[in-house]
Amino acid sequence: MRDLKDGESAQVQGSARTPYILKNVGGVYSCTCPAWRNQSLPIERRTCKHLRRFRGEQAEQERLGAMAPLKPLTTAKPNVPGVLLAQVWKNDFDLTDWWMSEKLDGVRAWWDGRQFLSRQGNLFHAPDWFTKGLPNKPLDGELWVGRRAFQRTVSIVRRQDRSDHWRQVRYVVFDAPGIDGPFEERKAFLTDLFHTGRLPYALNLYQARCGGQTELQVELARVESIGGEGLMLRQPGSRYEVGRSSTLLKVKQFQDAEGQVVEHLPGKGRHKGRLGAVVVQMP
Repeated sequence: MRDLKDGESAQVQGSARTPYILKNVGGVYSCTCPAWRNQSLPIERRTCKHLRRFRGEQAEQERLGAMAPLKPLTTAKPNVPGVLLAQVWKNDFDLTDWWMSEKLDGVRAWWDGRQFLSRQGNLFHAPDWFTKGLPNKPLDGELWVGRRAFQRTVSIVRRQDRSDHWRQVRYVVFDAPGIDGPFEERKAFLTDLFHTGRLPYALNLYQARCGGQTELQVELARVESIGGEGLMLRQPGSRYEVGRSSTLLKVKQFQDAEGQVVEHLPGKGRHKGRLGAVVVQMP
């Protein structure tokens, strides 16, 4: 049967007067029909009769099987990595001489010396060729496809079939928690690690000293103009801490926050039959 290549779309006629649009973005298939839009499942787990008819029942079953939800390795807390989390810079003090880097829109991944774990302790099923050459010491970084490609990144790293889609991904490393020392020592370890050039699917995130407020604003504008999220600033001499710390700051023009979707509400009036709103639980 016909299928959609990555980036392609197609029109199919349904019960509505106007055709529905099917799309494939990085292996995530979508449909504009209400049945697809109103599901409470993650977008990569959704399907509908139009997708099944277009791609075939077997193809859809194989796709959904490959994208089974991540399951915790165990409920034991030792498998949950103790990651360093950033606070928001409120323009309340000078960041001159802090280490400055681009804030990546990827998926946070902790390398424990043999496998990738999410912040919740879930396993990312990376192929062996992807992890080849990584050290037996912990690394902190992000699985990243590119700017404005978060959805594509998620669709790849949540797969459990260790597919060739991982060739689009890079593990961008920004810290080495296994090195007990100030940030400059951890940064030097990463420089030596990547100096060999034997890590084709891993990158050492470029981090440079901030020259002051003017340079910070110029770099922030440059990063955002090319589709970046913002900047990260690390305090010189700081140790790797578990939890949210003032030694790591995120700088953005527009602020966001994390929340958990706890309910989907149906639309009303002209939006009847569609998703109307979501109820989000904040910290």
